[in-house]
Amino acid sequence: MGMFDTVSDATIKKGECTDIYFVRTEEILEKERINPLVSMEVTAAALPDTWGIFCGLSDVLALLEGVPVTVDAMSEGTLFYPGEPVLRITGRYRDFCRYETAILGFLCHASGIASATAHIMCEAKGKPVFSFGSRRQHPSIAMMIERAAWIGGADGVSNTCAPPGMPVVGTMPHAMVMCFKTPEDAWRAFDRDSPKDVPRIMLCDTYCDEKTESLHAAECGATAVRLDTPRSRRGNMRAIIEEVRWELDSHGYSQVKIFLSGGVTREDVIAYRDCVDSFGIGGAIANAPVVDFAMDIVEIEGKPKAKRGKKSAVKQVYELVCEKHRTLPVGQAPPANAVPLIKQYITGGKIVRQSDMADARKRVLAWIRRATDETKDKNNKKIPQKKQSGKSSA
Repeated sequence: MGMFDTVSDATIKKGECTDIYFVRTEEILEKERINPLVSMEVTAAALPDTWGIFCGLSDVLALLEGVPVTVDAMSEGTLFYPGEPVLRITGRYRDFCRYETAILGFLCHASGIASATAHIMCEAKGKPVFSFGSRRQHPSIAMMIERAAWIGGADGVSNTCAPPGMPVVGTMPHAMVMCFKTPEDAWRAFDRDSPKDVPRIMLCDTYCDEKTESLHAAECGATAVRLDTPRSRRGNMRAIIEEVRWELDSHGYSQVKIFLSGGVTREDVIAYRDCVDSFGIGGAIANAPVVDFAMDIVEIEGKPKAKRGKKSAVKQVYELVCEKHRTLPVGQAPPANAVPLIKQYITGGKIVRQSDMADARKRVLAWIRRATDETKDKNNKKIPQKKQSGKSSA
């Protein structure tokens, strides 16, 4: 047992973190000398939203490296829809059956966070969004949370255990402000002692009205003010934000931006994106609903076979120009110009393709830009004007 209530990497790698019925299944099949060659696909019959972002593959590859199986999957950061296979494992069932619990855990959780982040980024319409939610989950999975949020498009993350290659950002806690005699003392110390590359974002709701503290923070060198107003004091949050903006502008601080945090949801982003410059989001990212993936046999000994409610045969998912995606049995000719989304990552236990975090993020950002542009195009369409008849009306 370790110091904390966590499972070690070695335990997961050995398949010892699993549902007990997989252990019993393995034992029974071994006694009966049954070990069929199977293909199992991971799909989600429904999603929290209309589409999801596939994430967590890197952990699955690390888990199954050295196991005598073949793994085909969508690339991380790929957009997928309900019913589409995102990952397939082919091998002798007893060789990998006990890993199903960990595989689904990796994919369900990470894909849920990446998907929620991507949806929020689509709604932010270019306003920066930062992942501030690792404190809402067990610290042992902080790296996974921040990685998934980063792949989902977040502009930065807050946890110091985030993977290398992403900006780690933060402002100041209320506790720091309260350690000084006055908020002004705290803000000046923050400005005086923080590294030059740290934005001077001052927390402005500790003791007084947000408008008052924001003006004082601006006087102390704030480049932005953070509003983290408790829900018991919010009332009309939009009115508070607009009042802060008005007072900053009227006092000559129009360059000072507004940063909103404190239980911010996707609905809040939609409601305030026109009057807030950036968002810090915690639970709506870190506590996002998991993607309810399931892993099911679709082929046994080369023949299509599936349980009720599942489609048999190994499949490929194609991205098409004129429609979203199309799923077809492997071997069936795809439409012209169709791009296959499922690629091979492990062959006979050997990793033949790595999952790259930077590439995954690029895929998501490209989708966010496309979705944002499509929304702009719809909003900018003009209503056709009726042609004049040429007759003047009296």
